[in-house]
Amino acid sequence: MKVILLERIERLGTMGQTVSVRPGYARNCLLPQKKALRATKENLDMFEKQRAEMESKNEVLRVQAEEVSKTFKGLQLIIIRQASEVGMLFGSVTARDIAEAAKKADKPVERQMVQIDTPIKMLGLFSVKVKLHPEVIIDITINVARSEAEAKVQVEKKALEAKEAAKEAKAQAEKAIVEAIGTEEPAEKAKEVAKSEAPAEEATEDKEDAK
Repeated sequence: MKVILLERIERLGTMGQTVSVRPGYARNCLLPQKKALRATKENLDMFEKQRAEMESKNEVLRVQAEEVSKTFKGLQLIIIRQASEVGMLFGSVTARDIAEAAKKADKPVERQMVQIDTPIKMLGLFSVKVKLHPEVIIDITINVARSEAEAKVQVEKKALEAKEAAKEAKAQAEKAIVEAIGTEEPAEKAKEVAKSEAPAEEATEDKEDAK
């Protein structure tokens, strides 16, 4: 089925594009959520007449979303759940749970804005995408723990792991540089030897010519 996109859809297209999608996806998602129109002649004509107005409105909303996104910087939502000794949750953390936690933190997030493929079923720190606008998608950290104290420990552990990873990456980079220099030295020495031998060879040739 061909539809006209009314907003940017990831991996599909941008506002105003006519694209082909599966009929079920169009009927169950794009059309009822008013993210697209059927690509009929009437709808194409209507969209072209309203294109400038729709694009202007979209730009205003995008700028507003960009401003809102700044308030999410460094945001970490702690969600307390019961779990087994190995960290498996007795239940799960869904998009709805994340949206509710965000609202408690005074962040304007609806369930539909949370992009999570499968519910979270383990303790730990998770990066989740939130779509504030079709063109403004941010990452927030979800800290799933059995208590506030455990949530704090998980953050400290993650920071330590990141520090160790950075240290290891630096060591590997330095090692690579040393190895690169080591392989270059013989070549440089060979060039120096070649340069030092060149005058001697030229002198020998000159003597033979003189004879």
